[in-house]
Amino acid sequence: MNLKNARVLVIGGTSGIGLGVASAVAERGGVPIVVSRKQSSVDRALAALPEGARGSTVDLSDPADLAHLVDEIGELDHLVFTAGEALELVGVADLTPEVITEFLGTRFIGQLNAVRVFAPHLSNGGSITLTSGVAAERPGLGVLPASVCGAVNAMTRALAVELAPLRVNAIAPGPIQTPLWSGLAEPDRQAIYERFAQSLPAGRIGEATDTALAYVYCMEQEFGTGVVLTVDGGSTLV
Repeated sequence: MNLKNARVLVIGGTSGIGLGVASAVAERGGVPIVVSRKQSSVDRALAALPEGARGSTVDLSDPADLAHLVDEIGELDHLVFTAGEALELVGVADLTPEVITEFLGTRFIGQLNAVRVFAPHLSNGGSITLTSGVAAERPGLGVLPASVCGAVNAMTRALAVELAPLRVNAIAPGPIQTPLWSGLAEPDRQAIYERFAQSLPAGRIGEATDTALAYVYCMEQEFGTGVVLTVDGGSTLV
């Protein structure tokens, strides 16, 4: 399916992988609609995207705000969800109810709610692409990322069955250099990037543009559904 003139909603599309997806959609002649919690983030993304891109804000935890966004956006061809809070690299003993709730609120409940409200507004032949991660297979980042990624993988397959013939897939990024690592101090962040670059078969840590192409593929292809597509530089191999 050609993305020319396709209306693509990218929730979390103002930075990192999401902005990479929005840029790739625009390059193919589509109309990216980027959504974030903060208006300043939306404004910054629109300044970086080609003319014709659109943007809006939403609080995923507010049902009324989400319903307003549906009314504002209208009909769509594709839904992409890449939103996520900074990674919480802590063990069970250091978790708090607030951290658990916030992490699940965006990465799992937020994705499911977005699908719930936008699926009825997707065109025939449209698609939904969610975001998981290789933590489901390699849980070294802690219990929260591993648990949520595993849940999103299962949700993707269940939605592909329930929403058929609408296609529902997920991308499972590996080590990607994005703002999701912003919770770490700069020296710690750089040390992790270097460690990944030395250990990955690909020989480097991933960039947002690497993963964005996987989302584009899931939108353009017309037969795969219920697929979790891993883009990780080979991290699950070593």
